Parts: sequence; C-alpha cells; structure tokens
Amino acid sequence: MKASDAWSKTEDELRSELGNLKKEQFNLRFQQATGQLENTARVRQVRRDIARVRTVLAGKARSAKA
Repeated sequence: MKASDAWSKTEDELRSELGNLKKEQFNLRFQQATGQLENTARVRQVRRDIARVRTVLAGKARSAKA
C-alpha cells in the first residue's frame, strides 16, 4: 500500500485495513514459527504497511482536532 492510497481512504476503511493487516501478520508469524513461510519478505512489507496505516490514522486524528 502506498501512502497516497492510505490518505485517500476514510478512517473506517483504514481501521478495517489495519485489522486485516494485523491478522495477516499473525498468520505470517505462525507460518514462520512452524517453518511453512515461503515469502519471508512479506513479513517486512506487512509490518511497514501497519506502520503506514497507523501514521495516516494519527495524522487524520491530528488534522481533525485542528
């Protein structure tokens, strides 16, 4: 997900996306622990997407206060 895509979404969509990313991160960690993970780069990508969504949510909350 690109930052511009995240900024164009509503807060509800971002919260939903964050939930989906968290579930995916859990599943990836589980696969890694059991030795079934094939695409190890996806772990890093999901972690960064989570950070990106959280950053955009915080920015939207800050701009809503102002």
